[in-house]
Amino acid sequence: MIISKKPKLKALFTSLICIFLFTSACAENTIKIMLYGDSLMAGYGLSQNENLASEIVRNFEDSNFSVSIINASISGNTSKNGLSRVDWSIADKPNIVVVCLGANDMLRGLNPFLIMDNLDSIITKFMQSNTVVIIAGMQSPESMGPDYKIQFDKIYPKLAKKYDLIFMPFLLKDIALEKKNLQADYKHPNEKGIKIMASNLHPYLLESITRLER
Repeated sequence: MIISKKPKLKALFTSLICIFLFTSACAENTIKIMLYGDSLMAGYGLSQNENLASEIVRNFEDSNFSVSIINASISGNTSKNGLSRVDWSIADKPNIVVVCLGANDMLRGLNPFLIMDNLDSIITKFMQSNTVVIIAGMQSPESMGPDYKIQFDKIYPKLAKKYDLIFMPFLLKDIALEKKNLQADYKHPNEKGIKIMASNLHPYLLESITRLER
């Protein structure tokens, strides 16, 4: 009976050592996380201390991971704008990128297939630079029509499946249509909404960190 336990104890000890080494390495080496989107992640209408980048850093304060945020989100950007600047954004060498573009395309009624092609190219470029990609989805309102909504809403899960990406189904979960979590324009998250967004995003960031060691 004692003999049969030894391999289990050895395996447990080895696992604990691996976890310790991994967390120690992460603590010593800052993980660069890039936010690659539009005004929803850029911090439109918010102070620097209230935006998503700052909130993400706060959420990691009590963890074993040291992170820095590159906020490469630009208000008003479409997927085409994102594609046009992706090469110089990659030059910042992020370890992880959160891609969420397409909302402005949708509001303009642009062809969902063109949006998907642009996002596909953005994702491909980041993956070629060995960046772990999280894709955060958006959803079309009913007012855009049922056909458009079906086509647009499928973009993000399709790309996630195609490239085996970490997939956050909806960036504005528990924020959209909730006035208490939105600014006066009822489009952009307020400080409370940003806290919800960062909290919802956190488990996907943790998952992406585990992929860095694969």
